Amino acid sequence: MIKAKITDKVAKVGLWSSAMFIIIALVSILGYVFIMGVGSFNISFFLDMPRNNWREGGILPAIIGSLIVVAIALLFATPIGVGAAIYLTEFTREGKLTKLIRIAADSINAVPSIVFGLFGLALFVSYLKDFTGGPSLLSAGLTLGFMILPTIIRTSEVSMKTVSFAEKMESYGLGATKLQTIRNIVLPGALPGIVTGVILGMGRAIGETAPIIFMVSLNPVIPESIFGSGNTLTTQLYYLAMEGISMDVAFGIALTLVTIILILNYSARRLNSYFSRNLRR
Repeated sequence: MIKAKITDKVAKVGLWSSAMFIIIALVSILGYVFIMGVGSFNISFFLDMPRNNWREGGILPAIIGSLIVVAIALLFATPIGVGAAIYLTEFTREGKLTKLIRIAADSINAVPSIVFGLFGLALFVSYLKDFTGGPSLLSAGLTLGFMILPTIIRTSEVSMKTVSFAEKMESYGLGATKLQTIRNIVLPGALPGIVTGVILGMGRAIGETAPIIFMVSLNPVIPESIFGSGNTLTTQLYYLAMEGISMDVAFGIALTLVTIILILNYSARRLNSYFSRNLRR
């Protein structure tokens, strides 16, 4: 009995220490980035064009480029990911095919990001250059879309499985077709998980560098179309830090990215809670 109590206390201390280590590590990283980057934060930093090879001015082209690339990724990955989740949960039984699809999704999720970059370079920049414009924002967005696809598939599938079977049977009992049931019962019930998956995918897409470093420009230009070149926050941060051009601007971009990702993660939690409360009413 005494030995069990000692073991229990040791386990609690170990778990508490692990939790505190994570908190300390997070606060240390965020604090360092904040201290180094907060000096660059002002209105002109976000709204002005860069000057003197990014040493002065703002980061407006990189912000616009990042928004365009992430929007393309979400427009590509969300319909496919949600559609795949609907197929797995509503149109097929558990079997070899569903296992194969899940294994494929999990395997894609585990692929290093630089491999996605090589894949996008070969497919979108070289093979499909007549349709994508070669090294363009469209190529970068589609590459990121492939990368975040597994996240949207898995979160949507798990969320759809939580929809009440009784509610679906009631819908069928009232004469609704499978598609009507999916539209009126399954998708509204799974909306919190779908939204969470999309926001998490957005956060991952906006924070990636390796998959798109071959497809965007480092010149400070405002994108004229998705078939043209442009900047992103992550590639510009990599360029500024690796070349040692301006660490002040680099840390300012780093703080911008950290802030965006924190906001997206917080928004995902809040939206999940909001939808869950409304669905229970």
